[in-house]
Amino acid sequence: MAADIKVPTLGESVTTATIARWIKKAGESVAADEAVVELETDKVTVEVNAPEAGVIAEIIADEGAEVEVGALLGRIDAAGAAPKPTAKKEEAKPAANPAALATGGVTAPPPPPGPVSRPGSTALPAAAKLMEEKNLSAKDIGEGTAKDGRISKGDVLAFVSKPVAAPAPAAPKAPRTPDAREERVKMTRLRKTIAARLKEAQNTAAMLTTFNEVDMSAIMALRTEYKEAFEKKHKGVRLGFNGFFVKAVVAALAEFPAVNAEIDGDDIVYKHFVHMGIAVGGANGLVVPVIRDADQKSIAEIESEIAGFGKRAKDGTLKLEELSGGTFSITNGGVYGSLMSTPILNPPQSAILGMHKIQERPVVIAGKIEIRPMMYLAVSYDHRIIDGREAVSFLVRVKESLEDPRRLLLEI
Repeated sequence: MAADIKVPTLGESVTTATIARWIKKAGESVAADEAVVELETDKVTVEVNAPEAGVIAEIIADEGAEVEVGALLGRIDAAGAAPKPTAKKEEAKPAANPAALATGGVTAPPPPPGPVSRPGSTALPAAAKLMEEKNLSAKDIGEGTAKDGRISKGDVLAFVSKPVAAPAPAAPKAPRTPDAREERVKMTRLRKTIAARLKEAQNTAAMLTTFNEVDMSAIMALRTEYKEAFEKKHKGVRLGFNGFFVKAVVAALAEFPAVNAEIDGDDIVYKHFVHMGIAVGGANGLVVPVIRDADQKSIAEIESEIAGFGKRAKDGTLKLEELSGGTFSITNGGVYGSLMSTPILNPPQSAILGMHKIQERPVVIAGKIEIRPMMYLAVSYDHRIIDGREAVSFLVRVKESLEDPRRLLLEI
């Protein structure tokens, strides 16, 4: 009784594979579930196991062949009898061997078949073919990701898709002559830290941005009504917009914890607290100090800390530890007149909220056109950890809380 060896399902959107190598050869015995053939796709290398114990009776698809999901690769004789060579196989052999004629008809046995390897001995068949087409060698690719460090087709494609670095400019023969109108200043340690972290976000995160707009009428009316009483009660602390935004974000993060999480290797780290980064302008540019445990603080405490950050940023007295440990950040380009922007992530955080300029615009309210103070909101997020649905829903919750501040009081 024969059992078929077929190409298994290879995963979403993968319909074909290349036979990298036959682990077992025709006539060899195999146990049930023992690996018999290795397939290579653009994404993974897959071993196909024997459906039953027996002997490899026939190999139908040779190494290097491209096969579709469900295709027949070979057959196993479950009775255990090894097949005899067929006449067709004998006919396929060359009629004469020049080496045999030269030695009286005696030749050394041919080497056992192995993985096809054209440009380099460590390449799988599909990779070797592609490397030939691209005029590459195994030395160019380096160690592969397939089994035993061999180079897969995916490794070659990844190498080819890398941006080609521009050739380094030739070393100047003489030192650069500075212009008298130039000024050269060493980057501060703080500026270097900021630059490195933001560049890291561009290099590692799958960053997207989603937008919405918020009617600021309710917040502005509330602020106008209570700002004097608020400042009097809290000893000079001014009631700004940031406190409302922080509270609205904290409420939304409780509903969508992935927005407050981070990726650490293969793990997702969920934070059951909120350390809120607040971007402020400083002597060395924009910095993002952190309000620790913002979810446990009142609007007055939040506004007081933000005011302190602003003063120390202008004085250049912020400490490095005040700029680390945030789980989410808010930046307000509106204070500089920005109407809309895409804020950049502050790693290892997975999202950041961008506030913008409040501008009166005509909007439709209950079927009528009214002039309202409107603000565009933007959330940039790491799509590796946050789905689009979560990001959009999170921003909608922030909008709802700002447009009806009573929701924050009632925690709804």
